[in-house]
Amino acid sequence: MALHHAPLALLAYPYTRLEPLEPTATELRARGREPGSALVWCMDVGGDKGLARVVRFRPGGLSLLVILPPGAELMSFSGLTLELHQLRPNGILPYHPNPSPADLAQVLRRPPVDLAGEVTDYLRWRGLGIDRDTIHLLRRVLELSGELRSISGVSRSMYMSHRVLGRRLTAGGLPVPSHWLQMGRLLRVAFRLQNSEATVSSVAYQLGYPDGFSLSNQMERLIGYRPTEVRGRLGWEWLVESWLRSEADAGRLRAMTTLPAEGGEDPEPIAMSRPSRGARPQGRSRRRSHA
Repeated sequence: MALHHAPLALLAYPYTRLEPLEPTATELRARGREPGSALVWCMDVGGDKGLARVVRFRPGGLSLLVILPPGAELMSFSGLTLELHQLRPNGILPYHPNPSPADLAQVLRRPPVDLAGEVTDYLRWRGLGIDRDTIHLLRRVLELSGELRSISGVSRSMYMSHRVLGRRLTAGGLPVPSHWLQMGRLLRVAFRLQNSEATVSSVAYQLGYPDGFSLSNQMERLIGYRPTEVRGRLGWEWLVESWLRSEADAGRLRAMTTLPAEGGEDPEPIAMSRPSRGARPQGRSRRRSHA
């Protein structure tokens, strides 16, 4: 699908087409909350700073894929290309007049090289009021989630007691350390599910869970989705956003977002809205409801 008249488009499950979007924050908030969605920005069609601001303040959980302008035009966008890292794109792709949804989906499912760094960067972008020392602690917990299964083991590796670690996080209005560890492990599960045909039980054993049932229960309890849904809905930012909102709903996340809304409105607390669930693949009734 050519996007010559649409600088912004939505790539959403099941990733078979690109849906043109109006370049406004209101449009992004209305249509960009579907789990596993990505905002596709074609810079050759729209590369002004006003559009960059709309992209920067997109809804939480909405990934970004940037398609650069043709090489001959790239220099005229040099100011914007230098600022692209501030927009946190999941991928920056070379120019193509007719981007393929299937190719873009492959970029969306790709695991980040530095998971802990990407997640903590996401927290900063999301506007959570976290100081540098606490960011360092969170990054270390997320790094260790690839090796360790218990928060006591993580605490020992960080040369501090789990009580001290817990007080550091909860004093700042953040979830308890065990939930950060579990979230880091579940993100690794998501990457394995999205990039292989292995069964849920096989992935569970590979990543240190007793069985697929235990993994499925923990995933649904922590983020509100089952492994079959996480496999089909690509990317990871929507998972982190869903988890943050679940923690906020339960009163375990009191840090508020400071991202300004369009038109200078007051910032919206994370707990005030949840992404649209849409159709639940292979669905069964959930045991709990979300606003």
